Amino acid sequence: MDIPAAAHQHQHRHHHGHSDKNAPGGPMPAGTIYTCPMHPQIRQPGPGHCPICGMALEPETAVAGAAPNPELADMTRRFWIGLILALPVFLLEMGGHLFDIHHLIAPQVSNWAQLLLATPVVLWAGWPFFVRAWASLIGRSLNMFTLIAMGTGIAWLYSVAAAAAPQVFPQAFRGADGTVAVYFEAAAVITVLVLLGQVLELRARERTSGAIRALLDLAPKTARRIRVDGSDEEVALDQIAVGDRLRVRPGEKVPVDGALIEGRCSVDESMVTGESMPLTKQAGARVIAGTMNRTGSFVMQAEKVGRDTMLSQIVQMVAQAQRSRAPIQRLADRVAGWFVPLVIAVAIAAFAAWAFWGPEPRFAFGLLAAVSVLIIACPCALGLATPMSIMVGVGKGARHGILIRNAEAIERAATITHLITDKTGTLTAGRPEVVDIIPAPGVSARDLLAAAAAVESPSEHPLARAVVNRAKQEAVEIPAVEHFASTTGGGVTGVIAGETVRVGKLALDGGGGDVPADLRDRAEELERQARTVIWVSRGARVLGLMAVADPIKRTTPEAIRTLHGLGIKVIMCTGDNPRTAETVARELGIDDVRAGVSPADKQQFVQELKRQGARVAMAGDGFNDAPALAAADVG
Repeated sequence: MDIPAAAHQHQHRHHHGHSDKNAPGGPMPAGTIYTCPMHPQIRQPGPGHCPICGMALEPETAVAGAAPNPELADMTRRFWIGLILALPVFLLEMGGHLFDIHHLIAPQVSNWAQLLLATPVVLWAGWPFFVRAWASLIGRSLNMFTLIAMGTGIAWLYSVAAAAAPQVFPQAFRGADGTVAVYFEAAAVITVLVLLGQVLELRARERTSGAIRALLDLAPKTARRIRVDGSDEEVALDQIAVGDRLRVRPGEKVPVDGALIEGRCSVDESMVTGESMPLTKQAGARVIAGTMNRTGSFVMQAEKVGRDTMLSQIVQMVAQAQRSRAPIQRLADRVAGWFVPLVIAVAIAAFAAWAFWGPEPRFAFGLLAAVSVLIIACPCALGLATPMSIMVGVGKGARHGILIRNAEAIERAATITHLITDKTGTLTAGRPEVVDIIPAPGVSARDLLAAAAAVESPSEHPLARAVVNRAKQEAVEIPAVEHFASTTGGGVTGVIAGETVRVGKLALDGGGGDVPADLRDRAEELERQARTVIWVSRGARVLGLMAVADPIKRTTPEAIRTLHGLGIKVIMCTGDNPRTAETVARELGIDDVRAGVSPADKQQFVQELKRQGARVAMAGDGFNDAPALAAADVG
C-alpha cells in the first residue's frame, strides 16, 4: 500500500490549488491570474482546476497575511473520517484471511457491514477524485485521477453487487456459504491513503507558503505619510503612491523603496543584503522596504511601491520557483501521459483475454482481472515524485534564506564541478576587525587599546570603527580626548591628559626612530599576511601596534571542506590585491586564486570555464558579482 500513499500525494498535489479564499496569504485582489503548478501554460483569471492534470490552480502573486487554507481543512476532515470508517472494513476483510472470525460474524453480515462503512469513504471522502476524473474525461486529458476514480469506483460497484445480489454471480464465484468475495477494503484503503497524501502535501505547501509570507511580513502594514501642511498621518501601505514623503522613526521598518531626503540614520539591511553591520545613510541614499531603522529619524520619498519593491520581487521569485518545472519533471509528465491510457488498455486486454480464453464463468473472471489491474496501478507515484521534491526543496531553501529561482537550478546544482567565489563579504565578514594587539615592552594591551580607541572615537573611518568596537568588546574604559585631527591616508591625532596620542602609519611618528626592533619585525610579518598595521604612540613613546583585517567568516572553513568532499573545485575570484587574496586562500585551502579582477573579468572567467566543459557555480554578495552570477550555471 506504500504506492497508493505516494499516489495519493500526487493527487493531493493536484488538488491543492487555491481558491480566492485559500490563496497563500488570504483574499486575492480581483483579476488575479491563476496558473497550474505543473502546466504553467494554463492561465485564467480566478480559481479553478487544471484541464490537463486536475490540479487546483494557484494564484501567480503571493499576498501577505496568513489565512488558513480551507482545502487543507477539508482534506484533513475527509481523511480522518475516512480513516475511522476504513479501519473496521480493513479488520473485517483482513481478519477473515488471518484468523477465523466467521463464528463471530457471518460472511454475508460482514459484507453488508463493509458496504455500509466503505460507501461514505469512497463516495464522500473520495468525492473530489471523482470530480477531477470526470473533468479529465470531458477534457480528453487522462491523468492520475482517472485511474484512482476508475479503480476505486469499479471495485466499489463490483463489491456492492457482490454483497447485495450474490445470487447473480456464477457458482465458481460463491463460497460454500453462498457469499461472493468483496473488495470494499481495497477501495476504502486506497481512498484513505490518497487522502493522506493530499494532507501531507498541503501541509508541506502551507509551510512553504509560510516562508513566502514571512518575507512579505518583513514590510510594515502601515506608513507615516507627511501631509502638505507638514503634519503626519498613518496610512495603510497600499495607499502609498510614488512621490509621497514618509517619515520613519527609530525602531521602525522602512515601508517602501525610496530615497532619503532629510535626516541621517543607521539602517540594518541584513534581511535584504546579508550585510550584518548597520549602514549609515544620509540625504540621497537609497532605502529598501522591510529594512530596520536603528537610529535617527528621517524623511524619505517613495520611489517603488507595491509589487515593484525589491522585497515583493524577491517574494515573486520564490513563488515562481515553487511553480517551475525541472527537466526531469517534464519527462515524468510525458511518461504519465502514456501511463494512464496504457493501464486502461492493459485492463481491457486482461478482460478480453479472460472473456475469450478463460475458464467459465469467463465474463466474471475477466471483470475481476480488469478491476485488479486498475486497483493495483491507479495510485501511481510517477506524477508526484518530482513536483513534491521540488516543492519541498524550494520550501526548505526559503526557510534557510536561499531563494531558488526555478526548479532547473536545483537539477543543475547537482552536477556542479567548479565553484567560483568572491572574497570580501562572501568568504570573509566584509568588514574590518582588530585581529592582533601587540603592545611595546612595559605597556599593557588594555592601555594600548584604550589610547587608540579614544583617538579613533570621533573618526568615521572603517578602521577607526574596528578599533572602537574591539575596545567595547574588551570592556576597556575609553578616556576623553581633545584636539582631534585627521590626516588623509596617514592617521589621526588627539590629546589625552596633556599628551599627544598618534594612531596610524609609522611615518606619523616622525620616522619612528625609537621603535623596538622586535615590534618592527612583527609589523613586517603581519603586513606579509596582508593585514593593515596601525601604530600607536603617546608623546615620544611607541605604545605598540594593532593589526586590522577582514576576518574569515566562522562558517567558511567548514563550507570549503564540504565542497571539497563533494569533489567540487573552489576558485577565489576577487577584485582585492593578490597578497590579501593569497593569504585568505592559503588559510582556507582554496584550489586557485584570481586577484585584482574586474566584474567583466569575473564574467569572462566563468564563460571560459564553461567552454572547457565545466559546470560552474558562482557565489558572490555584491553588485560587482552580478554579471558572473548571471553567466554561471548556478549563481
